[in-house]
Amino acid sequence: MRLRQPTDFLILEALQAQGRNVATNLAHHTGKSRKNINSRLPVLADYGLVEKIGPAERSGLYEVTKKGKIALMYQDQYDEVDDFGELIEGPHASDPQAGSNQQAAALVRGAEEEESDDADN
Repeated sequence: MRLRQPTDFLILEALQAQGRNVATNLAHHTGKSRKNINSRLPVLADYGLVEKIGPAERSGLYEVTKKGKIALMYQDQYDEVDDFGELIEGPHASDPQAGSNQQAAALVRGAEEEESDDADN
């Protein structure tokens, strides 16, 4: 996983803070050009860090995924590890209880609870 710093993390941070959003708004929140944001969003989606959501197929509306939130938690370790993708896909990705990092496990559980709450509404 090759992320472009600081742009990719700024996109993830903006999506986490502002919620679902489009490239124009993300450009405003990050201070990066819309062209730059538009080129990075599909890459982040391929990595599973963001997800393109509807309602229309070409809406350009994105939201951060659980994996994207975990990537933000480990952002400070990006340059220190050989495989950042492996780090964020560690044991906590499939089983929150198995992770050695309790904060990551809590984040995953919290995101699942939010999704459950959204489904109830």
